[in-house]
Amino acid sequence: MQDSIRAVSWTDAGIALLDQRQLPHRAEILVLNTVREVAEAIQRMVVRGAPAIGITAAYAVVLAARGRYAADASRWKHAVAADLALLAGARPTAVNLAWALQRMAALIAQLEGDPGPPLLAEARRIHAEDIAANHRMGELGAAVIESPCEVLTHCNAGALATGGFGTALGVIRSAFTAGKIRCVYADETRPWLQGARLTAWELLQDHIPVKLIADGAATYAMRQGKVRWVIVGADRIAANGDVANKIGTYGLAVSARYHGVGFMVVAPISTLDLGIAHGSHIPIEERGADELVCLGERRVAAAGAGAWNPVFDVTPAELIDVIVTERGVVRAPNREKLAALIATETPPNRA
Repeated sequence: MQDSIRAVSWTDAGIALLDQRQLPHRAEILVLNTVREVAEAIQRMVVRGAPAIGITAAYAVVLAARGRYAADASRWKHAVAADLALLAGARPTAVNLAWALQRMAALIAQLEGDPGPPLLAEARRIHAEDIAANHRMGELGAAVIESPCEVLTHCNAGALATGGFGTALGVIRSAFTAGKIRCVYADETRPWLQGARLTAWELLQDHIPVKLIADGAATYAMRQGKVRWVIVGADRIAANGDVANKIGTYGLAVSARYHGVGFMVVAPISTLDLGIAHGSHIPIEERGADELVCLGERRVAAAGAGAWNPVFDVTPAELIDVIVTERGVVRAPNREKLAALIATETPPNRA
């Protein structure tokens, strides 16, 4: 299995981000060395995907602390709080952003002296742990798929959305290597076309057969018996098992249940938010109308047409067959099963 794609990396010059707005036509690397640049990169979709955003933010805290400490070694902790707040507000739905910042903030509270080396070590740990978790989820999720089949995925939950290897695409990579997946149907995923631009590109790098379909064709593909599993990632999972993910995921879950197709959510344990009781409390980001009424820089909608552009939706737990985390697989997820999973210290095979 190829595992060479990295959306985020640390360099001596700053944080290197693969600009996902340019894929698949150009693989352009942006090197950022200020917190404001990083926050803007998150907002503008240079980097996207909940785990990748959290890793990027962790590295940005290193930049912030270095700068604040150099400016005033006696007050840097107070000053860096504004940087953490700026990063936290970059995108509201993905819980991994807040999780990574809280982990870095907890370390900051303990530090004395130069914060750069210990914070960089912690950010690198967050990054490495994510990659290891993705490989573990790949193994666990692949084991759920019992026989060779075709699967469908939505948006991009691959190496580009994580520290490496991917969540949903990690399962797909592992299952394909095991001979359990023959072909992947990738939703185009309007309006940013993450499926067409990113998922198709990623799968082709690994020589995994992929067929791109219009978002509206997914239900018909299920009706035709072309799909055995829908496999998606998540930006936040509420305590009761409701899942926030890219807009269109909820509709796929409804269609999958009607057509007897399995629905699998793959996400690291950091995506579970026990502080959110159920999905209706998850903040849902709404972006500008121009993303819908325009295709690139060209307007395609009738002049004067308004637009509503929520970029996530919430899938109720009762429509989810399996949630896969690095700590185990939860079938028919609910509040009690997820709470037990969070409390688990060693990875089980089942929950």
